[in-house]
Amino acid sequence: MIEREVTPLLLRLFKQYPVVTVTGPRQSGKTTLCRGVFADLAYANLEDPDAREFAETDPRRFLAQFPNGAVLDEIQRVPKLLSYLQVIVDDDRRNGLFVLTGSEQFGLTSTISQSLAGRTALLRLLPFTLAERRLAGASGSVDDILYSGGYPRIHDQGLDPTQALADYLVTYVERDAQRIGGIRDLAAFRRFVRLCAGRVGQQLNLSNLGADAGVSQPTARQWLGVLEASDIVFRLPPYHANIRKRLVKAPKLYFVDVGLASYLVGIRDSEQLAAHPLRGPLFENAAIAEALKHSHNHTRYAELSFFRTADGLECDLLYPTPAGLVAVEVKSGATLAGAWFAGLRRIQRSIPGVSSAAIVYGGDQSQERSDATATPLAEFASLLRDLDVM
Repeated sequence: MIEREVTPLLLRLFKQYPVVTVTGPRQSGKTTLCRGVFADLAYANLEDPDAREFAETDPRRFLAQFPNGAVLDEIQRVPKLLSYLQVIVDDDRRNGLFVLTGSEQFGLTSTISQSLAGRTALLRLLPFTLAERRLAGASGSVDDILYSGGYPRIHDQGLDPTQALADYLVTYVERDAQRIGGIRDLAAFRRFVRLCAGRVGQQLNLSNLGADAGVSQPTARQWLGVLEASDIVFRLPPYHANIRKRLVKAPKLYFVDVGLASYLVGIRDSEQLAAHPLRGPLFENAAIAEALKHSHNHTRYAELSFFRTADGLECDLLYPTPAGLVAVEVKSGATLAGAWFAGLRRIQRSIPGVSSAAIVYGGDQSQERSDATATPLAEFASLLRDLDVM
């Protein structure tokens, strides 16, 4: 088992709170992480029918099995346990007792916020970062990153990404959509999800998206909410500042895992990506998702955003650091171009508070220039770590 980047944060919070809750998309490695880090704690999986029945019918006796705490997996399966846990941790007054895991699509965070407010730390585990992929033995080539993504099982078990992502779509995405969204027209929903994948990196227009999928705008809004709750997609909001420019108001759409987006747009082999018309947007998706993972793994929960004016001046990512905003441009090309740096200079002149600039590109060499740092996609998180402590 590789050490996940969130591990130091998880251990630190376990010492500071009686309960730590780890949420995230299905198959992101929550169970593996918690069982590996807390191997000395008892373990109960509430997906197991016998364990779930015991917990539902006699919650006090179920929890009495764990006087020294436990890892309780898939806690959303028995949400009423949370109220009994509150009583236990209040009476015990020790930190480092219980570790809970669960999927956000079942409203876990809001339920926990009601029952364990002030008693639990919340962490969100997303699929592998690029560094974690490398530790798992995955290729570092850009096209393979875009093709195979970061779901741990693909790399831990050497699965064929096309088959694994097809199974993931049916087994988890569609099943959860039916369960939490009441979606009955699966054909239309599949079409909707594929259209979302074809729009990564674009500003979200729900009217157009719904029309192309053959559903109403309210239905498109509901279905997008289901995908967000399932940690399949996320929206990057536009940056708003008191500057004398007309700024766009619509967010941009991205997938949490770029491999799933690639599968949905029909990519079945990494070699297809070299000339694929969506290679640039998928590359951008990978970079923005890497920034999101970095933020969650280091509990910064940075307010990521993008910048775009009505007349077309744009910056793909604004990343806040203690020293100010970092303006990040994402370019899939492998050769640095002077025009990229010129665009960043315009951004620095236009946005107050930008302290540094970076270009994430498809090459393999880092470069320090007077006005920006150019870094390969695989080294983007390392750059963010350096900027976080400046």
